[in-house]
Amino acid sequence: MSSTADTAPEGVVTYPGARRPDRSYRIDAAGIGVAAHEWGNELDPPLLLAHGGFDFAGTFDAFAPLLADAGWRVIAWDQRGHGDSNHAALYSWESDLRDALAVLDTITPRPVPVVGHSKGGGMMMQLADACAHRFSHLVNLDGLPSKRPQPDVPDRERTRLLAGELGGWLDHRRRIPELVRKPGTIDELAARRGRMNPRLDIDWLRYLVPIGAQQDEDGWRWKIDPAMKFGGFGPFRPEWSLYRMPGLGMPFLGVLGLELEEMGWGTQPEDITPYLPRGSRLEVMEGTGHFVHIEQAELVAGWILEFIS
Repeated sequence: MSSTADTAPEGVVTYPGARRPDRSYRIDAAGIGVAAHEWGNELDPPLLLAHGGFDFAGTFDAFAPLLADAGWRVIAWDQRGHGDSNHAALYSWESDLRDALAVLDTITPRPVPVVGHSKGGGMMMQLADACAHRFSHLVNLDGLPSKRPQPDVPDRERTRLLAGELGGWLDHRRRIPELVRKPGTIDELAARRGRMNPRLDIDWLRYLVPIGAQQDEDGWRWKIDPAMKFGGFGPFRPEWSLYRMPGLGMPFLGVLGLELEEMGWGTQPEDITPYLPRGSRLEVMEGTGHFVHIEQAELVAGWILEFIS
């Protein structure tokens, strides 16, 4: 994606091909307000998109319209602690799964195609394993697990390691009332995100700031809960999803970007090929990083539309 962003009045940044949702509303997920967003005609069949960690539904603004314009009602939601959804006292992988199920229950009781990116892809694989009857198709965009499990820890070290991890977590929890995200200009926040998303167009990152950040008196701040730590969605190990993957019964499409990035999973085709469900499809993208649906939006959308049709 390469073009120039334009700044509209009131800090709104536009980007060619990007389109804000046609509808937005809130869903109650056991007391947590989840912000949901839709592109396309309300009468079209639904298709769900699950974003990755430290992202938000607005990161689909250039991708979702490609699916919506092909005749789908595309729904994405901000995960708890992200975007416009409520912050929570605690976060866990299971709570994110319950929120996703609340979104599904709100949209339809029937099976639907679901697309997940990164963390969202891993989450949807686990939800599809538990609630297979809710999925007609499953697409995983560079959230495919690796077969390389974390090295085991000798028994004599387990107590000390656990104590260290718990101590660090408790220290972080004590600091939470004082934690705030660092303010900055639109350009500064885009540059910070660019360090984590080095392959993405800086104009695209500038576009995301007024959507995923709020403007305070001292500048813009990302809305993501400062209590959340990078990778802190556990307890979770990618290999747990790997071992479940062969049992998925719905049609499955995996898309893998091979350019290594800090936010990527580092999975290689040989890591997952033996575990793919029967009859599944894997697309491997040379020269493409973790955000396959942003770098190659039209190509990936075409694969998905062909797959779910």
